[in-house]
Amino acid sequence: MSVLVDSSVWVDYFRDAGQADALELLIEENLVVTNDLILAELLPPLILRKEHVLASLLREIQCRPLSVDWDEIIRMQTECLSNGINGVGIPDLIIAQNAVQGGLKLLSNDKHFALISRYAPLELYR
Repeated sequence: MSVLVDSSVWVDYFRDAGQADALELLIEENLVVTNDLILAELLPPLILRKEHVLASLLREIQCRPLSVDWDEIIRMQTECLSNGINGVGIPDLIIAQNAVQGGLKLLSNDKHFALISRYAPLELYR
């Protein structure tokens, strides 16, 4: 099964911290996928720091299309709010919805995704 890797994990990977070992294993097994939202979070700082090789390598990862189901985003946000989960941003909901829609596991350091997975069929990679 492919794994959608959130920008929080990539940032740790670049710093050789957090879940760097887990991501390294997924890369070796060619299980990593991304989407345009995650790339939009990661690429601008790399481009500004002139880390063009790293930016180019990220662009080579299989990119899953984003098809935002706004009704599902509203449902997930309503579910989160009704269960006291405040502060979940729309980008995180789009990433979660993209993972669910694509049948992907999600690897993230962001605690919001663990909370979202309580109320949505989001499968986290552990």
